[in-house]
Amino acid sequence: MSQVTASQEEFIEIFGAREHNLKNLDVRIPRNQLVVVTGLSGSGKSSLAFDTIYAEGQRRYLESFSAYARSFLGGMERPDVDKINGLSPVIAIEQKTTSKNPRSTVGTVTEIYDFMRLLYARAGEAFSYLTGNKMIRQTEDQIIEQLFSKFSGKKLYLLAPVVKGRKGHYRELFEQIRKMGFSKVRIDGVVMEMVPKMQVDRYKIHDIEIVIDRIVADEADRYRITQSIKSALQHGKGVMMVRDEEGQIHHFSKYLMDPETGLSYDEPAPNLFSFNSPYGACPTCNGLGITEEITKESIIPDPSLSITRGGIAPLGEYRDIWIFKKIDAILKHYKCSMSTPIGKLPEKVVDVLLYGSQVEVAVDSVKYPGTKWHTTFEGIINFLQKHQEGSSEKVQEWVSEFTVTKTCPDCEGYRLKKEALHFKIDDTHIGELAMMNIRDLGRWFEGLEERLNEKQQVIAAEVLKEIRKRIGFLLDIGLDYLTLNRPLRTLSGGEAQRIRLATQIGTQLVGVLYILDEPSIGLHQRDNVKLIKALQSLRDLGNSVLVVEHDKDMMLESDFVLDMGPGAGRHGGHVVAQGHPKDILKQGGVTADYLKGKLGLPIPEERRKGKGLSLELEGATGNNLKNVNLSIPLGTLTLITGVSGSGKSTLIHETLYPILRQHFYSSKKEPMPYSKISGLEHLDKVIEVDQSPIGRTPRSNPATYTGVFSDIRALFTELPEAKIRGYKPGRFSFNVKGGRCEDCEGAGMKLIEMDFLPDVHIPCETCKGKRYNRETLEVRFKGKSISDVLEMTVEQAVEFFENQPKILRKIKTLNDVGLGYITLGQHATTLSGGEAQRVKLATELSKKDTGKTFYILDEPTTGLHFQDIELLMNVLQKLVDKGNTVLIIEHNLDVIKVADYIVDLGPEGGDQGGQIIVEGTPEKVAANFKSHTGKFLKMELNPRKG
Repeated sequence: MSQVTASQEEFIEIFGAREHNLKNLDVRIPRNQLVVVTGLSGSGKSSLAFDTIYAEGQRRYLESFSAYARSFLGGMERPDVDKINGLSPVIAIEQKTTSKNPRSTVGTVTEIYDFMRLLYARAGEAFSYLTGNKMIRQTEDQIIEQLFSKFSGKKLYLLAPVVKGRKGHYRELFEQIRKMGFSKVRIDGVVMEMVPKMQVDRYKIHDIEIVIDRIVADEADRYRITQSIKSALQHGKGVMMVRDEEGQIHHFSKYLMDPETGLSYDEPAPNLFSFNSPYGACPTCNGLGITEEITKESIIPDPSLSITRGGIAPLGEYRDIWIFKKIDAILKHYKCSMSTPIGKLPEKVVDVLLYGSQVEVAVDSVKYPGTKWHTTFEGIINFLQKHQEGSSEKVQEWVSEFTVTKTCPDCEGYRLKKEALHFKIDDTHIGELAMMNIRDLGRWFEGLEERLNEKQQVIAAEVLKEIRKRIGFLLDIGLDYLTLNRPLRTLSGGEAQRIRLATQIGTQLVGVLYILDEPSIGLHQRDNVKLIKALQSLRDLGNSVLVVEHDKDMMLESDFVLDMGPGAGRHGGHVVAQGHPKDILKQGGVTADYLKGKLGLPIPEERRKGKGLSLELEGATGNNLKNVNLSIPLGTLTLITGVSGSGKSTLIHETLYPILRQHFYSSKKEPMPYSKISGLEHLDKVIEVDQSPIGRTPRSNPATYTGVFSDIRALFTELPEAKIRGYKPGRFSFNVKGGRCEDCEGAGMKLIEMDFLPDVHIPCETCKGKRYNRETLEVRFKGKSISDVLEMTVEQAVEFFENQPKILRKIKTLNDVGLGYITLGQHATTLSGGEAQRVKLATELSKKDTGKTFYILDEPTTGLHFQDIELLMNVLQKLVDKGNTVLIIEHNLDVIKVADYIVDLGPEGGDQGGQIIVEGTPEKVAANFKSHTGKFLKMELNPRKG
C-alpha cells in the first residue's frame, strides 16, 4: 500500500503534548478547515498552537537544511511532544513581530510600493524640476537631423561638458584634454586656447566644456559633422551642447533632458523611487520625511530671563565654567551684559550665541589665572547638533529635549529626492500615491489603462495586475483607511497582523498550515465579517487555518472548535470540548454557556451619572481628528469606541494622555494639537495601562515588576536565621552577587551550545534550577525557601502570605485580575500581551488609589476569555465605585454594554473619520442610526430586555 502524504491525510494528529501546562495531550485537528482554539487565558491555547505545532513545524523545516547551514542558523528546540502526524509547512502570523524601524511602512510590507516603483521606473514620464517641461530623449541620428534642420548654414561650436558646477583647479583634466588632441576649451562661458600647466581657481565653481569642433552646418560636411557629434556625445557621456553664432547655448542628450535648461536625469531605475536607497532618498531627511530640528524657541523658551538666570535652557543657571566665560566675553565684545533679559539683547548678538561666529574673543583662563585664550564660539545650536549623533545615549536623550520634529522642508514629507517626484503617471507622482489611503488608491488604479498611452499600457499590464490584487486584499480585511507611507511601528498589533495576513493571501500558497494569534484584536464588529471571509478564503485555497481566538462570531463561523481548560495554568492543559460549533453548544461547558448567552456580564440596572464634574478637551485636530471636543464625566466607566482608524488612539494616546502627563509629571512628550483643556484640577494622577511587555529578559517576572519581590526579600531579611547570619535584602536577589548561584548567575538554567543541533537549556547542576546558593536556601519562612516562593502560583501565594498585609495586597490584585495561574517567578518573555497588561493593571491597582485617579486602558480584553473579561470588569467597576475615572478604548460588546458613558468616533476610518458621532449612555448610542457601534450594541442590549 502506498505511503499516504501529509496533504492527503485528513487530520493533524498530536500525541503526548506536554509543553508548559499541557497534560500529555492527544488531539486530532481536521486539516483544510478553519479551526478555532479557545479557552480561558492560560489554559494552554498558545502552548498547543505556537509552542507545540508551530515550533515542531519550524524545527522540521530547519532539519531539511544541511548540517553546515544549520550551524549558522542555530537550531530549534524540540517541543515536548511524543509525535505529530500530518503536519504541513507552518506559517505563523503573530502580533509580536511588529517592526520598530521607521523605514518599514505599509507599502513596503505589502509590496504594493515595490510594484509602484517598478511601474514608475518603466512607464513614468519625466518632467524638469526647473521649468516643468517634459523631458526628452534623443538618439544620435535625431540629434544630427535636428542640427541640420535647425542650424542649416550657420557657424557652430560643438561642446562636450566635462565639469558641471564643481570646484577644483582641474590641472590634470586640462592636461588629459590636451593629450587627446583638443586645442580649445570653454570655461565658465568663455572659449580659451589650451596652454601647458593650465588651471583655474580651485575655490570657485566652474563649468568646463571641451570644444570638440567648429563647423558650418552644411550637408557637404555631413560625414565630418556626424563624427564630431559622436565624439562630443562620447566625451560628454551622452550629453552635448551647441553654441550658435549669437552665443546661445542649445542642449542635446541621449538621456532624459530638459531642452530649455539642459538639465538631464539618469535613466530611471526602481531604486530612484525608494526612500530606503541613497539613489532615491531625499538628502535632507535621509528618506524619513521628517527632520529633527533644534529651534530657537526650544533653546530660549522664556526670553524674559537673562543668561545668568537660566535663559538658555541647555546651559541652565550661571556657573563658573568655561562656556559661561566664553559667552560673557562675546557679550562684552558686543557691549552687552549677561544679566540683560535675552529678549532685550540685539538680534545679531542672539544669532551669534545660537549659531556662532568666526570673530575671536579673549577669554580668561580658569587653569592659568592672568592669561587669556583667544577663541571663537561655535554656537549653542551647532554644539547640540554635533552631539545629536555619535554621542552616548544619555547625551542624545538630553539633546532630544531641545529638538522639534518637523515635516522635511525639501521633500514635503514625500521622502524622495526631487528627480523622483518629477516622474509622473496621469499627472501624479509616486509620493502623492503613497499619501493616499488604500480606498482612494484603489480608485486611482481603477481604469488607469484608459489614461495611459499605448506604450505605457503594454509595459504596465502585468504590474497593475499585481498592485490591484494586493490592494484588493487590504480592502477585503477592512484596512482601507491606512496609507502606504504609514510606518509599521505606528500600527496596533491587530492591524499589523492583518496586513501580514493580506500579504499571505496574496502569495496564493496551497497546503500550508497558518496559525494566527487573535487576528480580531483592534477590529470593530463591522469589520469582523471581512476578517472571517479572508480566513475562509485562505482555507478555500486548500490550506489549514488554526486561529487562537476568543471572538464569538469567529467561533460560530468556524468549521471546528477546540476548547481548552477547564481552568488556567496548572488547572488547564486539557481539551474540554471539541467539534463543530453546533456540537460545542450542545456539549455545554463554560464557553458554550457564554456563546448561548446563559452566562455573561449583566447589564447594569442603572448607569452611573458620575460626580457631576467632567474633563473637557477642546479643538483636537491631530492626524484625522476634525476639531473634536471631548467631554469625559469624572467618576464613571467611559468607553471610547468606533471603527478601526476612526481616531481613537490619536484622541486618547496622542492628545489627552500626553496633556495629562505634562500636567502631573512634567513629561517632555508633546501632545497633538488642541486648543484648550479644563477640569484637570479634579484629578491628581493619571495611569495608562498598555500591552507592551513587562520586561524583555527572562530575569524580569511578575514578582519583580509588581514590586512584591522587594517586600518578600525584606520579609526574609527579618527572619531570625537571616539576622543571625547578617543577611541583607540583596542576599535574596538572583540578579546580584552574594546569595545567587554563581555557576548560572541566578538564571537557574545553563545554555549548552551544540554545533549542528539546537542549543540545549539544562537546569544548573549546582543549584538544580533554584537560582540561589545553598546558604541562602537554608533561610526558610513557613518551611519555604525564597526559591520555593518564586515557584508558587499567585493562587498559592495568596494563601501562603495571608498574614502579611503588605505582600498580600499586591499578590491579591494579581489574583483578582485573573492571573492566579501564573507563578511569581514566571519569565516575562513567556507572558502574552494580555497577561502583561493585566500584570501592569494589578501593579497599579495594588497602589493606594485616591478616588481622583484617571485610568486609561487600551483594549484590556485582548487575549481574555468571556469568563476572564467578567473578572476584569468587576475589578474595574470597583475602582469606579471608589470615585476614580476609568477610560477604556474597546471594541468588545460585552464591555461596551456595561459602560456608564460612551464616546463613539467615526463615521468611517482614516480621512472619513475623526468626528464624534454620538456620546452618552449605551442606550443612547444604540438608538443612533449613524453609529456602526450602535447597530451592534442594539442587538446586544435588546435580547436581554426580551
